[in-house]
Amino acid sequence: MTTETTAHRRAAVYEHTAGGFGTVRLVPVEPAADAPLIHGWVSEERARFWGMLGQSCEQVRETYEFVDSLTTHHAFLAVLDEEPVALFQTYDPDADPVGECYDVRPGDFGLHLLIAPPREGAHPGFTGALVQVLTAYAFSDPAHLRLVVEPDARNEKAIRRMIRSGFVLGPEIDKPEKRARLAFLERETFERGLAGR
Repeated sequence: MTTETTAHRRAAVYEHTAGGFGTVRLVPVEPAADAPLIHGWVSEERARFWGMLGQSCEQVRETYEFVDSLTTHHAFLAVLDEEPVALFQTYDPDADPVGECYDVRPGDFGLHLLIAPPREGAHPGFTGALVQVLTAYAFSDPAHLRLVVEPDARNEKAIRRMIRSGFVLGPEIDKPEKRARLAFLERETFERGLAGR
């Protein structure tokens, strides 16, 4: 199901063109405009680990209005060649419940990623290429020294994807809404991977 959104017309906070993949633009989520699209994604069983299964479109809008009101948390749509393909969120671990579950280091920067339902004609390696673009965005700020992710510990697919992207697994932690698996990507590891290409 395709839900209309104006995301492709918004100013991007980051843009990257990858050969053989396309141009990815990160644009801020506009809660009122994007709630129907995001609701469609988070309502699918495949997105159960996102934690919004069963929420109404209005609840999704309210959630992203709250995120939009924060200076420490941000939500974006990743738009590939004018089509939204993922929901991408960033956060300061010191200002998030995850910061109470591990020793936050200066320069830590948290990420959440929800891939949209599969696109027609999506080529193998789509998710990996998208993760590379998003990590490049995160590290485009020199203050970010280490990326932190915390997928649901049962989400084996996401954990395998993080390992393939260079993240190192940390401990499992208990958050109010889930048991999560921490994983970390150091700036040096990311830059070494770029140099090796």
